[in-house]
Amino acid sequence: MVQAAQDQATNSVVLPGQAGPTSERPEAETLRLTMRRTNDLFPDGNSVWLVELHSDASLLASWTAASGIAQRQTSDRLWSPGNASPLPAGTYRLGAPEPWGDDLWFDLQPRFETTRSALGVHRCYPGTGCICIPSRTDIDALAGWVKMAELREITVSN
Repeated sequence: MVQAAQDQATNSVVLPGQAGPTSERPEAETLRLTMRRTNDLFPDGNSVWLVELHSDASLLASWTAASGIAQRQTSDRLWSPGNASPLPAGTYRLGAPEPWGDDLWFDLQPRFETTRSALGVHRCYPGTGCICIPSRTDIDALAGWVKMAELREITVSN
């Protein structure tokens, strides 16, 4: 049984794709990835973000993430280098997951003008500008979806 992610600060419902790819999804549906900031905070004051996998009709999975540090959540998100603010809002080209030490790295390339660089999705906490997924189980599930569905884009909002 897939356990409801205690890491998931905003949702205690077990979503059908939470643990990774599932056959429950109709083949013809388009999948898309998004990331959004919630109103919730981690115990240390960092903002809780959610990386969400949507089908045409429903939310399939939602993974807890961090981006930027607590003190820099309202800083200029387009400026670089190293200001520790969250990823800028916009659409990114998402690379396939690849080994990164003992972990995974998904390259992110902004599809808009910014001086930010060396962006990615990886397992870390807190976030200092990338999409940081604290849970190994969650990043593995995300990697499974990205590979299986050949997801190549993520949209970051707010």
